[in-house]
Amino acid sequence: MTSTTEQFADVAATTLLRFATAGSVDDGKSTLVGRLLHDSKSVLTDQLEAVEAASLKRGQEAPDLALLTDGLRAEREQGITIDVAYRYFATPRRRFILADTPGHVQYTRNMVTGASTAELAVVLVDARNGVVEQTRRHAAVAALLRVPHVVLAVNKMDLVDYQEPVFAAIAAEFTTYASELGVPEITAIPISALAGDNVVEPSANMDWYGGPTVLEHLETVPVSHDLTACHARFPVQYVIRPQTAEHPDYRGYAGQIAAGAFRVGEEITVLPSGKTSTITGIDALGESVDIAWAPQSVTIRLADDIDISRGDLLAPSGDAPATTQDIEATVCHVADQSLAVGQRVLLKHTTRTVKAIVKEIPSRLTLDDLSQHPNPGQLVANDIGRVVVRTAEPLALDAYADSRRTGSFLLIDPADGTTLAAGMAGESFATTKAVAVVEDEEGWDF
Repeated sequence: MTSTTEQFADVAATTLLRFATAGSVDDGKSTLVGRLLHDSKSVLTDQLEAVEAASLKRGQEAPDLALLTDGLRAEREQGITIDVAYRYFATPRRRFILADTPGHVQYTRNMVTGASTAELAVVLVDARNGVVEQTRRHAAVAALLRVPHVVLAVNKMDLVDYQEPVFAAIAAEFTTYASELGVPEITAIPISALAGDNVVEPSANMDWYGGPTVLEHLETVPVSHDLTACHARFPVQYVIRPQTAEHPDYRGYAGQIAAGAFRVGEEITVLPSGKTSTITGIDALGESVDIAWAPQSVTIRLADDIDISRGDLLAPSGDAPATTQDIEATVCHVADQSLAVGQRVLLKHTTRTVKAIVKEIPSRLTLDDLSQHPNPGQLVANDIGRVVVRTAEPLALDAYADSRRTGSFLLIDPADGTTLAAGMAGESFATTKAVAVVEDEEGWDF
């Protein structure tokens, strides 16, 4: 029988890297991804034949590798990426899940989606154009989403005669900007996705570059899987009560462990109610286990019959987050409609959705110089800004810096269900001063 330490070691040894590509329009993101898949021999024969046929139909002699990820008809017709294309591939050294995200400013919201679970972001820059506004926006999103590793891929080096000074200037400008945003690690690589230079194989045209290729870096970048260091959190998705002759008294709370690990015998606190109990059993894949960790989907059984329902959060009693109705956070606004002070919204945090009101918008980030524009009054599409939200019910949020899963939330339009903004909780605080009650005819009183 394996010990707990050995079990965690097995999980930590799993070499899976989630990464996202980003960059401005026509910087070559889809071509880079296609080149990675093709040169790492991760493309099936029928897929390659389909791409070759589509390329010939468009009058291209060589296969357009961008078509391996541009799957929507509109994408192929326009030659741009619209939706996030997810791909799985593997090499002998590591497995990968990649998200090819759009470059057009209109689809920045999709970059937020693709990078939200990424451990590495590849930001492409056209060597002819250098760092542009959309490059800065994607760097800001990567920093805001706490992506720990960022690769600057200076693409189309073949169109600038593989000149080292061009690469060096772009790398210096981007590194300075991203460092000011707080990106912890930045690696710059000169490439030509179309020609294959420094993507999988080293380039003979850039002997002045001595660093890794894109694939070499992806295979060797350290990925943290230290699950024991995470704050244990379990959002309840469903209450299981079969009430059958075989299981007359069974009561279990099903969901996916968001972070950390849970053990039988551990005392837990139910939030937001604050009630406590002890874990008497954990069921995973039809079997009872003594321990379970993120991201396993399990059913947890407790010693006491407590009123628990979807949206409640289980956490170790000694490490439970504080609950609050006042949330200060940074948000990426992703909707076409604006977000204004006083606006009623729904706030979705893990499995819990509550009513809320936007109380303040203290500032909006100016991408050019990273200054804060105070009190803008509203946020529009693709804006990044600070908000203060008051919720109708207490929520148990962690700081996003501590947990990307339980420190994030969505703001939703209650009228039509449109996602307005993706939020990352900053300092979550519980206020003790009296708060005025807001009343209206629809009963949004809190």
